[in-house]
Amino acid sequence: MDLMIIKHAVEADGGIKRLSMAFVKKHAAPTRTRLSPELCGDIGKELDKLGLITLPKRLPTSENEFVLVIEKDGPLGHVVAVAASIAALDHVGANPLPQIFENYPQAKAQLGL
Repeated sequence: MDLMIIKHAVEADGGIKRLSMAFVKKHAAPTRTRLSPELCGDIGKELDKLGLITLPKRLPTSENEFVLVIEKDGPLGHVVAVAASIAALDHVGANPLPQIFENYPQAKAQLGL
């Protein structure tokens, strides 16, 4: 998997880049005919190793979908990490801000919970 081009694209755009899953697949697994859930999981792990996170957290298997790729150590990456922590707490019933996902319903789905 050669995802360095994605890392460089994110860095060049100030820590965030909107990419199609077709573009991601082209660079992650050019010989594959389709995106499987397993391949998307592997791509997510490789992006994580490069210091990148995605929204949605679980990569879609459709090449027609788009994802945001964010630098994990940048300001936006930190905000996403905080939001993911709150989503995880909400998932186990310990959310310190119980109505946050009522006000922002799309956020929880993007964070993978």
